[in-house]
Amino acid sequence: MIKDLEAAIGYQFKNITLLQRALTHSSYANERWHDSLKSNERLEFLGDAILGMVVAEYLYRQFPHRPEGELTRMRADMVCERALAAVANRVELGKHLLLGNGEEQSGGRARGSILADAVESIIAASFLDGGMDAAQSIIRQHILCNVPVDRLQNADYKTALQERVQQKKNQELSYQLLSEIGPDHDKQFCVAVLLNGVVVGEGVGSSKKRAEQNAARAAMEKLFSK
Repeated sequence: MIKDLEAAIGYQFKNITLLQRALTHSSYANERWHDSLKSNERLEFLGDAILGMVVAEYLYRQFPHRPEGELTRMRADMVCERALAAVANRVELGKHLLLGNGEEQSGGRARGSILADAVESIIAASFLDGGMDAAQSIIRQHILCNVPVDRLQNADYKTALQERVQQKKNQELSYQLLSEIGPDHDKQFCVAVLLNGVVVGEGVGSSKKRAEQNAARAAMEKLFSK
């Protein structure tokens, strides 16, 4: 069955355990081995960085007359949860995931955040298995084929906030994790964004990245909406 997934993503793994790790959600790793380090979370971290870099380079080269802010929004559209979950659905990734019982019962195979994270994990796994060429091949086939040239939807609030804050000298932004609550299949993160050590916004999300974006949005509304 995993061969079907390899065919769908367009890459055959030499080390199949890397692909299996990419498909292992933390709920399964915790139930089976009581060890979240055996899940795909570390791969997701790496895949997120690889995806962002490859997409950024592509947009930089393909759109030499687009300003930085517009390129940032284009990249945000291409790597957001909605877009990556759509990729996962096209290759029927959900049916290959390894989920814990609670996540399985709560519909985890169709949950956008889980699917998006798994796509990033597969990108990282392909990079570790076959180098940057392998990762870029998957990204080209499934993500760079859908560039939102004239239909931008997502805002990168973190970047927008950074740009506004840097208009003044000696301004420092930082993000702080306040809490992490809930079971693996329904975890919520709460993050604060601080400007020069003072909290200017808080956000909640199903991942730290999403919570940070929501915190940055709250800060933008507080600081610049007047």
